[in-house]
Order: sequence, then C-alpha cells, then structure tokens
Amino acid sequence: MTVAGLSLRLRTFLFFALMATLAVLICAGALWMGYARAASTSVINGFVTAGLIASFGLVALCTAIWRLFDENIARPVEQMAAGLRARTHVTAAAEIDTQAARHLGDLGPAAEGLAQRFSAASEDTAQAVEAETARLKSERDRLAALLSDIPLAMVIATPDHRIALYDRQAAAALSQTAPPRLMAPLAEYFDITSLTEAHAHLSPDGGEVTCIAAGRDGRMTFALRLLPLTGAPGYLIIIENAEADLPPEAARPLVYDLGLMDETGSSGDERALSALPYVVFDSETTGLLVHKDEVVQIAGLRMLGNRPVPGEEFDMLVDPGRPIPPASTRVHGISDEMVAGAPDFITTGRAFHRFTSGAVLVAHNAPFDIGFLRRYGARMDVAWDHPVLDTVLLSSVLFGTTEVHTLDALCDRLGVTLPEEDRHTAMGDARATAAAFAAMLPMLQARGMTTLDAVTAETRKHSRLLEDLN
Repeated sequence: MTVAGLSLRLRTFLFFALMATLAVLICAGALWMGYARAASTSVINGFVTAGLIASFGLVALCTAIWRLFDENIARPVEQMAAGLRARTHVTAAAEIDTQAARHLGDLGPAAEGLAQRFSAASEDTAQAVEAETARLKSERDRLAALLSDIPLAMVIATPDHRIALYDRQAAAALSQTAPPRLMAPLAEYFDITSLTEAHAHLSPDGGEVTCIAAGRDGRMTFALRLLPLTGAPGYLIIIENAEADLPPEAARPLVYDLGLMDETGSSGDERALSALPYVVFDSETTGLLVHKDEVVQIAGLRMLGNRPVPGEEFDMLVDPGRPIPPASTRVHGISDEMVAGAPDFITTGRAFHRFTSGAVLVAHNAPFDIGFLRRYGARMDVAWDHPVLDTVLLSSVLFGTTEVHTLDALCDRLGVTLPEEDRHTAMGDARATAAAFAAMLPMLQARGMTTLDAVTAETRKHSRLLEDLN
C-alpha cells in the first residue's frame, strides 16, 4: 500500500512520529558532539556546543515542519475556502482544485461533491428565478418607459432629502447644476433651506406645497411642487420649469432604487457595504509613471451596493498636452488625433469630482489611478479625500496573498467575462472591475466584513502587496 492510500489520521500519526524521531536524533547527535567537545576542551564548552547544535537543529526541523504545513495544509485549505465562497456567492464555473488538497484526505473530493450539488440546485433555482425576473423586468421597463414619456420632471426624495428616483426630464434639469445621481443629497442641486421649509409644511394627509428654490450654484431658480407619498416614506418633487427639450446625454430612462427610502441615516463607514454608493473607475495614460506621465482617458460608473446604476456613467478623453508614445497607443488604442480638442485633465478632473461626490472610489491598483487625480488636485481646486477600495487588496483578502491578482486573473477566478476588444479601455476595464467588485461584496460580507471600516481595516494588512506592485 502506498502512503497516499493510508487514512488521513494514520498519515498524520506517522508524520508526527517521524518528527519526534528526528528531534530525538538531533538531540542525541548534539549530546554526542558536546561530549566529544568536552573531552578535548572543558565540560562547559561541551554543554555550550551541545546546546547550540540542538537549538539550530530543532529550529531547522520546525522550519521544515512549517513549510510542509503551509504548502500542504494551510494554503490548500485557504484555496479551498476561497473556491467554495466563489462557488457559493458567484456561481463560478471553475472546479475546486482537489489536487492541491490531496494531503487533506477526503476533504477535497467531499468539498467538490458538495459544491457540485449546490451548483446543480442553484442552477435549477436560478432558471425559475430568471424566468420570473424576466417577466417582472419586462413589466418594470414598460412602466419606466411610460413614466419617462410623461412630460413632467419628477424626483422622489427620501425623508432625509436624498434622491431615490428621477426621470429623464428631471435629469436634464438637475444636470444643469450637478450630475444627477441616486442617493445624492438634494442640497447639491437646490437651496436646501427653501426646500426643507416647504417640506416642513407638507402633511401626509394634505395636498401639495409649492416653493421657489434657487439652484445650488445660484445661476438658476426652480419652481417646485412637493407632494406626500401615500403609504411610503419620503416625498415627490415636480420641477415645474424644467426644460422639456432634452439634450442627448440627458435622454436616459427612469432611474430609481426605492429601497433607499428605508435606509437609515447612519454615516457611510457604518452603513452596510450593500447600502453604500460606489464609483468604479479606470484611467488610461501616456505611461506608467504617476509623477511624470499624463492621463488620456478616464471613465467610471456608479453603483449602489453591487448594482450598477443605469445611465450613471462618466467617460471622457483627455488632451495630455504632449504626444502619446506609440507604445502606449498600442496598449489602449488612443492616438494624438483622438484627443485633439479634448479638455485638459484639470477640466475633466473637476467634472469627474462632481460625478464622484459622496461615493466610495473603487479601482484595480487604485494608487496608480488616484495618484494622477491627487497630483492635480490643487490645480483642480478639489480634494480627493474619498474613501477608497482596491480590488487588488480585496482579492488578496479573499483568495490569499500568494495568488495572482491581475484584473484578468481576478475576472477569470470570479467567472467575469472580459471582452478582448474592451480590455485596456478605461470604460471596459472599469466595467470589468465593477463586475468583479460586485461578485466580491457578498463574499466579504460572508467573511464578517459588513461595513466599510471593517473592510478597510482588513485591506490595510495587505497593503505591502500594492507597494511591491507599484
């Protein structure tokens, strides 16, 4: 019978019996050499020699045990746990590596069998849910299209005066002050004093309340009608003097998340990860030196928890003010002709800062992309003090530091499709990063990291990975 054919418990016993035997032999050898040393010099020299030899021998033995344990027990267990989480929360198609867990006895095959049964059950459930979801989505999209065609600019606000719904007419009106965004405070668009005074006169059983509110920038004045919502928290705002002739970029569908109506007013770091607003972004540059090179494209998309918000995207080319090296163009496909006439990075950065207001920034190898923004922060006259999450570090937390954490490897691990034609474009990489981030959020929560503070504290333990990467 081969060693592999022995039971796990017997192999464990034999392993520790071997270690005990080696420890005894090391001590015996050290005593013999100490005795020989004492015979030729002095007794004290013999004892010192024996102690040193035994110490070095036992340290070497413990180091060998640690290496064997790490390679055959700790790492396989970590990989298996990560694989099971991926199969549970992401339904990734990749199989659990039972070969890596071959020294764990029947644990690897048992885990793979359990994962296969879970995947089969999940697939049956997913098919039933998909059919019902498709029907509900069709009805929802039809209703959203009908509401968007109504010639009113409507906003539904939460009790703490944040946006939970806006239609395309409202998007056109709001965009004249700041980018329209779910969960954005109404104070970014209107004089909040006028609005809150009108809201204070709004009775759940009463009629509408009208008010005139100046725009946040002071350039516009809005005539607003406030109406209570029957049986729901929050209130409805109709913007009377919104422009009906919409610019193409404002012609978005109805955007909403009525779950925001029930959110508590806790601070961002204390709210659940699934309740936070995120902007996942990426940039393309003239090179890899943050202190020297320039940005040629920046793109991002907003998410609420692990759900992208339709229409809330930012994608702009940037004139770097210098020729783009041919080697860089071969990577991202952006040429000097494409950026001719584009705004400079200071103008673009200010617009991107307004788009990211109130959100947690998410990027893959974030120090690189955020480094460019912070380098120009003073000239943009903005502070890039957003909370930041890095998908490299999140991958390290979930899958271990010894795994590969490139965007391609992460997407492959999580079953995220990364179209080749979109690779190394700012929006393409941002969407891939967003999909990977959305897949990792439930895995983080399953590990007990349910708040931004908890995740940030855990990623700090892996920050050396980014130092080595950059």
